[in-house]
Amino acid sequence: MEQKRFWYIRGVRDGLPIGMGYLAVSFTLGIAAKNAGVSATQAGVMSFFNLTSAGEFAALSIIQASGGYLELAVSQLIINLRYCLMSCALSQKLSKETAFFHRFFMAFGVTDEIFGIAVSVPKSLHPFYQYGAMSIAVPGWTIGTILGVISGNLLPLSVVKAMNIALYGMFLAVIIPPAKRNKTLAGIILVSMIVSSLVSILPWIKEISSGLKIILLTVAIAAISAILFPIEEKENE
Repeated sequence: MEQKRFWYIRGVRDGLPIGMGYLAVSFTLGIAAKNAGVSATQAGVMSFFNLTSAGEFAALSIIQASGGYLELAVSQLIINLRYCLMSCALSQKLSKETAFFHRFFMAFGVTDEIFGIAVSVPKSLHPFYQYGAMSIAVPGWTIGTILGVISGNLLPLSVVKAMNIALYGMFLAVIIPPAKRNKTLAGIILVSMIVSSLVSILPWIKEISSGLKIILLTVAIAAISAILFPIEEKENE
């Protein structure tokens, strides 16, 4: 019990900046939901169960365009498929004795930022660390969305733009510390940023959905990095 409490508190501590960032950033999602004719309750339920800005913005665009359920489902599958890769990576940090229901609920709370702090935990990952981070991040994202719907378009445009930038700044705060400690990791992150930028402007490739591009780049860069810079077995013990 004491160990669970320790890891939960640590997860809450690390998840607090994420929750605060989510609260601010999801305001813009709420405004988009308001423009799409989605109520505060509907938007709150959507954010609680989805937890993805790209997926929810895509869903709202389809809803506003009166798209069908199949189109909505396929778009979410493609955009959010990257979380399967993140869940697979986190599963390698779990003890073999970790129960299925822990794995199930941990997978529910996998987001880019939560994955960033969870994968950085030394050695094995305790389920209650993930629960601690989720208990702050999920309400932050949900409540921010609801407040965004309620506020509508009352906020100045400059504030809305600032909120959009907040999420990227928060994500940089997650990846910079480990990159400063590991030059190889820093190089891989830099290459990833350059390749991602090129992919967004190259003909044909830029037409691919953002979710699919993230998956392809993640698999390709991770595979090449694993071949070129293998981790010694002793580092994993």
